[in-house]
Amino acid sequence: MHPAPYGGIRAIDLATGETLWDRALGSARRNGPFGIPSMLPFTIGTPNNGGPVVTAGGLIFIAATTDNLIRAIDIETGETLWEDVLPAGGQSTPMVYEQGGRQYLVMIAGGHHFMETPIGDHVIAWTLPQRE
Repeated sequence: MHPAPYGGIRAIDLATGETLWDRALGSARRNGPFGIPSMLPFTIGTPNNGGPVVTAGGLIFIAATTDNLIRAIDIETGETLWEDVLPAGGQSTPMVYEQGGRQYLVMIAGGHHFMETPIGDHVIAWTLPQRE
């Protein structure tokens, strides 16, 4: 359980209802005294607004935190396998699609006024590594 206002992410086995893992989501990099970002990579759990997308290969992509990061999380372990800095807040749900045998991740980074993340109008796409 994450006390308010901290945010987290949890994986639940839908067949049994058992919690597989539960952890804080969001770093302190954009938080600090007097509104000055600390840029410290400590995982504290931040407010979240936006959903995840899960791939058939077991990756969770999520960018809902106020630290402006998009993450790939292993669905089995909860470990962050990859992250990238967004040019604006990622308070939206990523999309994954396949074209010509390649998988792509697309994110709208538009920001969120109330959550005080930078505002933007960015559409960003990444190519996922090919599976062997």
